[in-house]
Amino acid sequence: MTLQQLKYVTIVAETGTITEAANRLYISQPSLTSAIHELEKEMNIVIFNRTNKGINITKEGGDFLGYARQVLEQAAILEDKYKKNAGGKKQFCVSTQHYSFAVNAFVDLIKKYGQDEYDFSLRETQTYEIIEDVAKMRSELGILFLNDFNETVINKILKSNELKFTQLFIAKPHVFISRKHPLAEKTIITNDELEMYPYLSFEQGEHNSFYFSEEIFSASERKKNIRVRDRATLFNLLIGLNGYTVCSGVIDKKLNGKDIIAVPLADEGDMRIGYIMHKKGMLSRLGETYLESLGKYLTMSGK
Repeated sequence: MTLQQLKYVTIVAETGTITEAANRLYISQPSLTSAIHELEKEMNIVIFNRTNKGINITKEGGDFLGYARQVLEQAAILEDKYKKNAGGKKQFCVSTQHYSFAVNAFVDLIKKYGQDEYDFSLRETQTYEIIEDVAKMRSELGILFLNDFNETVINKILKSNELKFTQLFIAKPHVFISRKHPLAEKTIITNDELEMYPYLSFEQGEHNSFYFSEEIFSASERKKNIRVRDRATLFNLLIGLNGYTVCSGVIDKKLNGKDIIAVPLADEGDMRIGYIMHKKGMLSRLGETYLESLGKYLTMSGK
């Protein structure tokens, strides 16, 4: 087994076809196919199922690819640390819930390390996918929150995937509303006062569950519910419908707009926002820089 073979299978998994992977790797299709067959034979597994419509990753192949990405990442860390002018594109991926500070830290990372060539990814996605991305080594870090309601379920999933959660800060729940909202002048808002307004939350897809919600789960019934997939839609509806959502309270006017404000929410528990990473993983220099930037924005927020 070689690093080159591991690179081959990860590129095939990313592209979904031998043809496109061979083109990206600048090798012939027969050479690529042969290298994959040799790796599968040596490791005594089937990584890909070949069909007329392309390839599918097997279950054991998915597990193998997770470890393969980890090995490649560790090799890149060694090169970055000991090999001067190693060349090649810098690579980094983080998966996160919809937090403005996560975006700001990503911008800082690119400004510092994106001078020449780079291949960075920021995935604002659903909670279950964040966990899956880090478990399968698609992302080095995942940003999410725990609280008294969801931590038992989330921690069980993290443990089963050999992931660990590290707390960054504790946030007091806030309500995001329009500056023109009828409750905008209040210094603190209760759930009872919000009852007549639409509640906006991020949709969690096939893994929809209160435990995977990006927003604080409240014991109070919310009669008007709207689920969305992206940040822009949520904020447009906040303004257009006098809706609200529950968040960490860390707000950025450049990303969220000057018409959105955060007001403390009464009678709800704290949000412990942090990052997850694989227990067997090693934090890269890019990962360290990203976390340093996160800390800067959270300190600036006063949280």
